[in-house]
Amino acid sequence: MIMKRLTFCFLLLHTIAIAVAQKKALVVSNPLSILRKEEVVAIPWSQVMEVYPTLDTANFKVINPETKREYEYQLEYKGQSQVQNLLVQLTIAAGGQQQLQIVKGKHKPFTSKTYCRYVPERKDDFAWENDRIAFRMYGQALENSPAEMAYGVDVWVKRTDRLILNERYKRGEYHIDHGDGMDYYHVGLTLGAGGIAPYIHDTIWFSKNYRTWKVLDNGPLRSTFQLSYEEWPAAGRKIKCTKTISLDAGSQLSKTVVNYETDSDKPLSVVTGIIKRKEAGEMLLNEKEGILAYWEPQHGTDGITGVACLLTTPVKQMLVNKEHLLAETLVPENASLTYYNGAAWNKAGQISSSGDWFEYLQLFQDRLKNQLLISVK
Repeated sequence: MIMKRLTFCFLLLHTIAIAVAQKKALVVSNPLSILRKEEVVAIPWSQVMEVYPTLDTANFKVINPETKREYEYQLEYKGQSQVQNLLVQLTIAAGGQQQLQIVKGKHKPFTSKTYCRYVPERKDDFAWENDRIAFRMYGQALENSPAEMAYGVDVWVKRTDRLILNERYKRGEYHIDHGDGMDYYHVGLTLGAGGIAPYIHDTIWFSKNYRTWKVLDNGPLRSTFQLSYEEWPAAGRKIKCTKTISLDAGSQLSKTVVNYETDSDKPLSVVTGIIKRKEAGEMLLNEKEGILAYWEPQHGTDGITGVACLLTTPVKQMLVNKEHLLAETLVPENASLTYYNGAAWNKAGQISSSGDWFEYLQLFQDRLKNQLLISVK
């Protein structure tokens, strides 16, 4: 009889605990006096489990507890075996907040807004995109084609929110706009649209193209991958690096984390850069805010591309030379550097002028410095 009562009490307490957890909500707050539109917030999975300890990862929904609206979400693994973050895309008013509740049930079908993949059929490209823009990095096979050889980041402009990389590679007509955008951005032997490289004795020391790749997460709200580069010499130093690149839904900019390894105990000087065109364009070199931006000259009927790099570490200097706009910074011994780079196209209907582009970048940097806050209610 005593055992039955104890069992009953345990089940009752367990039921009450579940009911209490179901009434709790995660609260995402915006500390800025600006609208945060379609921003992907990463809620640490450990924090989710504190509120919902019995959560079944294969059977839950994220809802607004007041309106019952269901949100699309992603379990982010970062290449690990266990979930690291719960990703949700939210729009939060200036100084406002949004409550999120997790309930049991099958979620609605999600539409992928980000995607990345290795492209062996196109000389080892690695390409990634979201619902705004697309990019690619060049692989080892391209080094066998001297006339096509390129180093930096390439941009594929878009004017659709569909994912189109596979379609473009299949039809092979990158330089023709079939209504969804095109590839008219020229990279060549430069840093392209926000590449990074050591900068020693006023010289950029380019590596060869990437050698290995690994996908860590692949949508629907964030795609993340790693590219590794073999050792190369730079002014007497031996350098290796790995780049971890991620792109969120709704963003014009990718996040790049570069891990450098060198045979020296001295800080490594590096530059992020943007290729400069022969014709006049509009530039923004804001060392204090860490914003390096370029609104390119008109490219015939193809339109105009805006390109940018946002630094998250102090900038030593920004400069313009014959080929590049450059932002120089220092990386401590065998440490990492995080920055953002990306682009926008005036024909996409989102950002149509240099003023729009520079304002977007300032607001992006403001959001980076004032992250969304997460609490429990």
